[in-house]
Amino acid sequence: MRIGVLTGGGDCPGLNAVIRAIVRKGVPEYKYEFVGFRDGWRGPLEGLTKTLDIPAVRGILPRGGTILGSSRTNPFKIDNGVERIQRTLMNLGVDALIAIGGEDTLGVASKLYEQGVHVVGVPKTIDNDLSGTDYTFGFDTAVGIATEAIDRLHTTAESHHRALIVEVMGRHAGWIALHSGMAGGANVILIPEVPFDIAKVCDWVESRFRTQYSPIIVVAEGATPLDGTMALAAGEMDAFGHPRLGGIGEALAREIEQRTGKEARTTVLGHVQRGGTPSSRDRWMATRFGLHAIDAVHDAEWGAMVALRGTDIVRVPLAEATQTLKTVDPALYAEAEVFFG
Repeated sequence: MRIGVLTGGGDCPGLNAVIRAIVRKGVPEYKYEFVGFRDGWRGPLEGLTKTLDIPAVRGILPRGGTILGSSRTNPFKIDNGVERIQRTLMNLGVDALIAIGGEDTLGVASKLYEQGVHVVGVPKTIDNDLSGTDYTFGFDTAVGIATEAIDRLHTTAESHHRALIVEVMGRHAGWIALHSGMAGGANVILIPEVPFDIAKVCDWVESRFRTQYSPIIVVAEGATPLDGTMALAAGEMDAFGHPRLGGIGEALAREIEQRTGKEARTTVLGHVQRGGTPSSRDRWMATRFGLHAIDAVHDAEWGAMVALRGTDIVRVPLAEATQTLKTVDPALYAEAEVFFG
């Protein structure tokens, strides 16, 4: 068999570990050939390929990003996109695809499976918002980076008596904000699942200043205020209909300064959270996902996604895994609220 491999959507630490595991097991044990498709779904759309053999994956385990490249290309938004992918697979003699990605990439994979393409999915996203799996690789590294940033900001906040806002990624789910905020000792954590009251946020800020300490506020990029409490600008849309986010941190800083008279500054971590060396946990998880993904191909379990349940790797239907997003449970957020203010 000849197997295609692609990585789509935002890059994250651990992608190369998956690719390495797929090839390192697939070549010697199953005698498969592999072709890497470059730049996500653009690869099979346009026939963009990269050699993927054992020499090609040596030394990539600790590397961030993806040797295959990525993009947010949506073949279902392109004329004859599905037919072009099917034609490319046929012309290259590719029998099956392993798609490594988040909700958008795996959503495309699920639809292609319904169109007859042999596909297996591997869940990746720093947002940790894919249902069907307890954790996605990339998340642990992103939380570690955000936590270190919060730790560093505590000292400068105290030195200058400022409120410091840390804007982290999280379009629809606040997992990074919740985990890094709690680990870093933030005084306020704002997430997309719970619209916030800016007046209450300012009360927490002033309460922290009254203790002679300076507040740290961690906000997910997708967090929103209660209707009518703040004005936020809408961003342009990407190929999957998602608005380009960013700016909630600066909006918070302006409101806090105006309402409390205290100086406020914003640090936007942005793509820093995606980059660099994956954590040991992400390398472990990504490697296991890759090993089990090639086993699913060998078993011809098309339309499946490998997933972590406890410490076991299981297979779940792609359609089920991409149907809904995994968001923060209100009970977990309530635990964090104990430390607000």
